[in-house]
Amino acid sequence: MEEEKQTVVIIDDEPTTVLLLQTAVEPLAMVSTVSKSTDAFSLIKSLCPDLIVLDINMPELSGFDVCKQLKSSPDIASIPVIFVTSHNDYANERKALSLGAIDFISKPIDIELCRMRVKNHLLIQRQKKMLSQVNSKLEAERQQLSVTLKSIADGVISTNSLGEIVFINPVAQRLTGYCERDALSRPISEVMNLRDAVTNAPLLNPAIMALDVKRPVAASMNTELISRQGQSFRIENMASPIIDEKGDLAGAVTVFQDVSEVLEMSVKMTHLTHHDHLTGLPNRVLLHDRIEQAVSRSFASKQSIALLLLDIDNFKYLNDSLGHQVGDFVISIFAKRLSRIVGPGSTLARVGGDEFACLLTEMEANYSADRLAMACLQVSREPIDIDGQLHRLSLSIGISLYPQDAVNAEEMMRHADSAMYRSKSKGKDTFSFFSNELQQEIHRRIEIELKLRQAIESQDLVIFLQPKYDFDSKQIHGAESLVRIRDQHGNIIGPDDFIPLAEETGLIHEIGRQVLRKSCEFVARCSREGEDVKIAVNVAAKQLASLGFANEVKEIINNAGINPSSIELEVTESALMNDFEQTKIVLNELSALGVTLALDDFGTGYSSLSYLKQFPIDVLKIDRSFVIDMDKNIQSHDIVTAIVNLAQSLGLKIVAEGIETQSHFNGLKALGCQLGQGYFMCRPLEMEHFFAKYVDGTAVA
Repeated sequence: MEEEKQTVVIIDDEPTTVLLLQTAVEPLAMVSTVSKSTDAFSLIKSLCPDLIVLDINMPELSGFDVCKQLKSSPDIASIPVIFVTSHNDYANERKALSLGAIDFISKPIDIELCRMRVKNHLLIQRQKKMLSQVNSKLEAERQQLSVTLKSIADGVISTNSLGEIVFINPVAQRLTGYCERDALSRPISEVMNLRDAVTNAPLLNPAIMALDVKRPVAASMNTELISRQGQSFRIENMASPIIDEKGDLAGAVTVFQDVSEVLEMSVKMTHLTHHDHLTGLPNRVLLHDRIEQAVSRSFASKQSIALLLLDIDNFKYLNDSLGHQVGDFVISIFAKRLSRIVGPGSTLARVGGDEFACLLTEMEANYSADRLAMACLQVSREPIDIDGQLHRLSLSIGISLYPQDAVNAEEMMRHADSAMYRSKSKGKDTFSFFSNELQQEIHRRIEIELKLRQAIESQDLVIFLQPKYDFDSKQIHGAESLVRIRDQHGNIIGPDDFIPLAEETGLIHEIGRQVLRKSCEFVARCSREGEDVKIAVNVAAKQLASLGFANEVKEIINNAGINPSSIELEVTESALMNDFEQTKIVLNELSALGVTLALDDFGTGYSSLSYLKQFPIDVLKIDRSFVIDMDKNIQSHDIVTAIVNLAQSLGLKIVAEGIETQSHFNGLKALGCQLGQGYFMCRPLEMEHFFAKYVDGTAVA
């Protein structure tokens, strides 16, 4: 049930102060404001707020006058008042305290400090209200207990000063096995046969102890009551001496209750707290505790332990497509299969949606971590029948060892997780051990991600330009933008090190925006120098998947003030085929803007000619893998020839990448290739070097 929102009344005649106070308080409570102090009393009477914020200096009635009015009215006198005072106004603060103020807010108003003060007092009010409700409830219970004493659900036994029973209620008769006739006048120790539930040793009855020490006494924690018939009950027992009106000891009363079911429920709740509800396996909490215990034992025994983290490959796809009920069924199947092969000295746990972990504490030669991992992989490959269809899944497993590569439980979990993702990157359905190499790779990844984020935030992505040459004139005919980042030592980090990371983290969108913006600004700079340069910019698949991408490109080009035809956007075959209809819409929007569209790395993907004809492509780029081998491998030469012929038949321009030798250059020119780029003509240059060297268009290969 949602808590009722508290209310605060602000009384101040200065609009600026009221606004500041409102800004501070409104996130915490409903706020009502009063600018005329003469109206304050009636509003507060009607609202009965949880807190009042009251300025001292006001015309008509001062804050002190208003406070006196409030405190004189019994039904609202308890509402706490915070006075708004000038800094170090000790005289007014003393007077305010004497009138019942609880706190002060100093001018000028510090919004955060004001909010904290109000928040604390609202919390106190809420707690007071809760306490009042609790007290009211307790009083009602006390009255109810007084009325129903004879039918109380607890066992109640009273004795005289000698410890002999003078009263026993029905519940006590049932638990002890003694009827009232048999119990009266017997010693309470005889009727209440108390034992220690752990040791079975006899226990002294608390009633006897209460008679001796003349104060209330509780039974020990593990008290067990054995009935006359031999039935046992776990009980909680409290005894108090009975003192008569003269102050003399008249006897004792003991109240006890059967807590057997409560303890049983507690055991069940403890189990649920530490076990997964779907599979019944230990959960992450219990696993962590067992890892810590195993680490402690291993430290003393000098034996190794292993932690295997197992993730079901492609589970999210199955879960999303077939539903969570099927997903739960698959999880249960995997739990049963893995339980069959995990030894008794190990702990199999479910630690996440589709993640299991196995703690191997007995690292014997015939049951090592890698043997267990291979066994887990084997059982995971068994097909699962879902509604008559067989589904084949697999596992990716990461393994961490103590003390070889971890020093505590947390590090074992982290390292196993890192090793598991290494298995994912290796193609899944395999296992990997954590290693120093992997640790270095993780650190390297973290460093690169940090550098990448810093470069993006500071707009410091480095752009290199790879010139494109005309095969006939041997002159520059534009360039391709290549993004790099620079580390703190000035060294260049290439895209292979950070582009996959950028795609994984979503930073690829901002990288694409910055590269396009800087490329457009470079085109504008060249234009101001009287040179027209066409720049090609690579587009990632995730950028192309965005419905707003075309508008983003349009805005960047317009802001740079350049002709859209000066920009060429390069997309890969895999990006085209990711979502055919969506890609077609975006490419048509881009084409309508006037930019040129190039199909990059052509020949390495899987698009068909029928699909290719439906996209507004202007340029085909031959992948460097074919160009490099074309003068040595007849198959590569034939592929290049076919791509050139295809481009010519479709009326597309052709650009060859990876030209590194004179032979490459001559062969491509002979085939009718129009443009080319590669180290043979020029390595990629930073924008400034490109501008200084080639913007006049006179360079030759």
